[in-house]
Amino acid sequence: MDKKQYFVSILNQGVLTWNNWRSQNDRIPIDLSGVNLSNRDIPLIDFSGVCLRRAILREANLSCAILKGADLRKADLYESHLSAADLSKADIRESNLGSTDLACTFFCEADLRNASLNAAHIYRTNFRDANLAQADLMGARLVETNIENTNFDDCKIYGISVWNLKGKPQSQSNLIITPHEPNITVDNLKVAQFIHLLLNNEELHEVIKTVTSKVVLILGCFKTERKVVLDALRQELRKHDYLPVLFDFEKIPNQSFIETVSTLAHMSRFVIADITDAKVILQELQSIVPNLPSVPVQPILLQGSDSSIVVKDFRDYPWFLKIYEYENSKVLFNSLKENVILPLEAKAKEISQRRKQFEDVLKVL
Repeated sequence: MDKKQYFVSILNQGVLTWNNWRSQNDRIPIDLSGVNLSNRDIPLIDFSGVCLRRAILREANLSCAILKGADLRKADLYESHLSAADLSKADIRESNLGSTDLACTFFCEADLRNASLNAAHIYRTNFRDANLAQADLMGARLVETNIENTNFDDCKIYGISVWNLKGKPQSQSNLIITPHEPNITVDNLKVAQFIHLLLNNEELHEVIKTVTSKVVLILGCFKTERKVVLDALRQELRKHDYLPVLFDFEKIPNQSFIETVSTLAHMSRFVIADITDAKVILQELQSIVPNLPSVPVQPILLQGSDSSIVVKDFRDYPWFLKIYEYENSKVLFNSLKENVILPLEAKAKEISQRRKQFEDVLKVL
């Protein structure tokens, strides 16, 4: 009998026998990788309260297993199968759940209610349809994890790290983002991390202030012979304490590219659009201008170029300023403040004042 078979034979004698043996042999590495402890294939065994702390359970089949209140601290569950398993109140702190499958099967979801997943490594894990209500996810790292139809209600998520999650959760209300009382709750897993940073990081306040007051989005197609125009724009904007963000379009962009530009426009103080090659950036302007009246756009144009395509599309939007035509990069450089920056700042202030007046009227009403 090899070691794995020996460990399984003790487990099959019941949790009490296993836990007694485990307490007396705590230093023995427990390797149960690849074993089949699924309740689908063997007679029903209740593993509630079992001690599998630091056990190696890689690729083990634990689907439908009863592991209620089990001690799985620092266990390696990489690529294990826990679909439909009962892990309610289990202690899974600091465990490796990378690529673990907990998806619903045979119409039963994995039950992780009140489980502790504090500081767990949860990478490409499949939580589809799982119930994690009231689970402790503080300090857990969720990366590329499938959370389709997962229940996260009342979870503790202070210090959680979420990156590129897949799917839409079934419910995510009352997420607790503070480590202790008084509790602050939000209703969105992805937003929770940002809200906590916003409340507790003074530097983040400064970053947001900088982004909304200093970022200038530059749009255009600057071919090799016209790179001096781009350099002039950026250099002069830096002199005036702005942060230029550039999108240099070499070809007509795809839809995701347009969405990225639109997101940056929403974060910007104003937009400078070189429309000398208007066809290339027309889609971006069509996405930004009609939908973003709070951000003024200053079109600039090399003299002798056709501007009719842009004038036709945007002349009815007051936040789309009159086109400024420049003779060459030197003229643009020398007149940028007077003919571009100052008109944009004036329009930005005008928009801000009108918004404030509107808000004051609403308060009265």
